[in-house]
Amino acid sequence: MKGFWGKRTQAGKLDLYMRVLLYVLPWLMSLGMLTPLTQELGHDSDSVALARGLIALTVAQCAVAMHTIHHGLAHYIEGAPTPWRSALASLALGGASAGFVLALRATDGVRDDGSALVGILPYTLLTTAMSTYMLSTLRRLVLGTSVVAVLIAGALAATGAPASAAVAGAVVVVVIGLIALITTRSSAWFMAVIRELDKARDVSARLAVAEERLRFGRDMHDVMGRNLAVIALKSELAVQLARRGRPEAADQMAEVQRIAQESQREVRELVRGYRAADLPAELEGARGVLSAAGIACRMEREAGVQLPAGVQSALGWVVREATTNVLRHGDARNCTVRLTADGERAVLVVENDGAGEVSASATPGSGIAGLRERLSAVGGTLRAGPAAGGRFRLTAEVPLVREVLR
Repeated sequence: MKGFWGKRTQAGKLDLYMRVLLYVLPWLMSLGMLTPLTQELGHDSDSVALARGLIALTVAQCAVAMHTIHHGLAHYIEGAPTPWRSALASLALGGASAGFVLALRATDGVRDDGSALVGILPYTLLTTAMSTYMLSTLRRLVLGTSVVAVLIAGALAATGAPASAAVAGAVVVVVIGLIALITTRSSAWFMAVIRELDKARDVSARLAVAEERLRFGRDMHDVMGRNLAVIALKSELAVQLARRGRPEAADQMAEVQRIAQESQREVRELVRGYRAADLPAELEGARGVLSAAGIACRMEREAGVQLPAGVQSALGWVVREATTNVLRHGDARNCTVRLTADGERAVLVVENDGAGEVSASATPGSGIAGLRERLSAVGGTLRAGPAAGGRFRLTAEVPLVREVLR
């Protein structure tokens, strides 16, 4: 059960909670009907038979309502086809249940004190309304509710109920429509909004990753573009000189070799650190990217901390990779980045509250492995794993003494 619940994102947990609540509500409505029915039911055989039929219809109505709500949510949120068959079955069962209630009222199966109207009929109609109010437009819902209100008022009047009871019946139908609108329609709208926000957050994370790739592409172009152009020109010049038998051709090819070797060195530096990641810039960039994704980011940095360039570059890479992992994995709402230094070592801690088991499972990935390689080059270490309170913590430590000795 913990894995079933813990692996869900915050949006997924909310979606599941709302669905279960909507599925359970019709059954709760049915239980609410039993109290006035049993208290006011007559003891003759006809009344008991009608009551049993009403209970059987109500059970079937609740089962169909769950099916209708399930497919109604898919229709409202995901644009799935309208479940007309299920909706018509729900309406038919609701009408039949209301007919049994009115039959009890007409045959004096319940006491003539309005209990059939106030205590039983609302629950019967509400179950039907809750299961069908996600399947149409608001205008049609208002029209349909008005028609049902008139029909109920007319049916009550036809059974001999006083005018006040008929008016009360119409009012009850309108109130039921409002309750169904608040419970089911608004819940479906809320679930749809949460899903869209979750999708937007996922898109934001993907854009952040894409931005990193574009950044790498720009750096690669800056490094290789000019060098390749120079290599092409000097190679062409060397060809022309060689054809003329000029000794300068060898000098040009030596220059081409030098530029090629320099390009190799620059590419290696680029892959290692995007030209030495700038720690302050990475910290500010992490704050901006996480905030744009809806994650509250808190930076805790000791005042006056001055780190060597090599340490800043290594920790800058840790910040960059940790930020990407927070965006890619889990469902964080808060992230804390803490940087401290005590003269012997610098410690960077990145902790978030939404990664959980997903981040733990992602620990062996190439990103974490790559960070360990970078940190080991400067004598540093990296630890990543679950922390207390369902959080995920990444800790990087880099010795400062070794860096100074260099």
